[in-house]
Amino acid sequence: MAEPLSQRQLDDLSADADRFIAELDEETYLHFAGLKDGYELTPIYERHEELTKLETALSVGASVDGNRNTRELWRFACEGYLGNFVRDEAERAAELEATLTAEVDGEEIPYRNMRSSIMNEPDRARRERLERERNELTEEHLNPLHLRAAEIVHRETTRLGAPNYVDLYRGFGFGLDALAKQCRDFLDSTERLWEEAGDRFFRGRVGLGIGEAERWDVARVWRGAGWDAAFPAARMVPALEASLADLGVDLRAQRNVELDLEDRPKKSPRAFCVPIEIPGRVVLVIKPAGGPEDWGALFHEAGHTEHYAHTSPSLTVEEKRLGDNAVTEGWAMLLEHLTIDPVWLERRLDFPRPREYAAEGAVQLLWMLRRYCAKLLYELELQAAPDVAALRPRYVELLSDALKVTPSDTDYLDDVDQGFYSSEYLRAWAFEAQLRGYLRERWGNAWFTRREAGALLRELWNEGQKPTADEILADVSGQDLQLEAVADRIREAL
Repeated sequence: MAEPLSQRQLDDLSADADRFIAELDEETYLHFAGLKDGYELTPIYERHEELTKLETALSVGASVDGNRNTRELWRFACEGYLGNFVRDEAERAAELEATLTAEVDGEEIPYRNMRSSIMNEPDRARRERLERERNELTEEHLNPLHLRAAEIVHRETTRLGAPNYVDLYRGFGFGLDALAKQCRDFLDSTERLWEEAGDRFFRGRVGLGIGEAERWDVARVWRGAGWDAAFPAARMVPALEASLADLGVDLRAQRNVELDLEDRPKKSPRAFCVPIEIPGRVVLVIKPAGGPEDWGALFHEAGHTEHYAHTSPSLTVEEKRLGDNAVTEGWAMLLEHLTIDPVWLERRLDFPRPREYAAEGAVQLLWMLRRYCAKLLYELELQAAPDVAALRPRYVELLSDALKVTPSDTDYLDDVDQGFYSSEYLRAWAFEAQLRGYLRERWGNAWFTRREAGALLRELWNEGQKPTADEILADVSGQDLQLEAVADRIREAL
């Protein structure tokens, strides 16, 4: 049986974890920003091997005595132990994603650009060909890596003292069972709403109802090409800067925030945020293409950026880098959802038919909630199953039932959020919907123009991830976190 660690030993591990995460984030930035081809995790793991040892995870676990920081460090040590076993698969998968290409109709298309190619393709038959080529590459090259990694994680989890991955996270304090019940209730309560509103939405964008649409139509539906003129690439960053300025934040004056705007061939097409040092160096990576989805992604990542950039440097590593990720995801969604707010659209973009677009945004939000509810229910089954591969049909069943569009079974492992991050997204959507309701109630529908609202946000951002999303919401508004609050917001927008 593992012996508890002294406070000094825990402090040393915490400091090492800070450097480990910083180095991983730096590597993530360099690779996905297109600054280097390789994704070299092994040297980082080797430099911090003490963090990834089984003995370390077990000893930190034995030290948990109700202290939240120690519990977070225990979770981190367990994830590091499991991550160390699958780092080779992660490296190889990233390299393949960066180098694989498919030839479609005589055109060579990089694997990482295939989703955006499907999204931007107006011809339905070509979308299908692109989708099939992508699935073939996934099945041949990536799924063997994903399967091997999943089987390794299942095997090694038992050595951490839990019968399976689900029970491991229950031990970390994840309320997975209560959230799963909320997911089932949400799917039930919004079933008819999705069938009616989703059908209208799909027909309006691609001329196909949800009963007729195929998976290769979904990305095109999301693309919203008809709204492109309202979301030009050249206005993305200025609109973000102006929106933050209304809240009292000068983006360009933030010395701890780097804006990576350079266009590189292998740069990820989607905006992302890398908090290499919190709050000392936070990088917002952007490759502006324009269009509604690109705008939403930029504002989402800007929410992460401002949260990390305003986090107090006096907090512990666990409170800055670990903690409840529903918090930072909630701040990201708060800014992202400005781009589907009719009042913001009229103020910032002189937008045509803002309420029509906001209603479409609400339907997309409903899709995402229903999708993630089904994903969490699937992941709970997958992560407790003795045979991972046997869950492949179950992925299709659960997602199809929720969305009424059949997904590809090739994604049954790729579409899995490690560490039950899907649960963090779900809680973040509820946190954001309820917090936005509070902001509107206190400062009106144009709350995002009020410096007082900005002051409250900066005060809350300053707390990093020391409090949970539940605690922040209860402290600010007196409410409990409820997924049904998102359904109420969606109904209001519709």
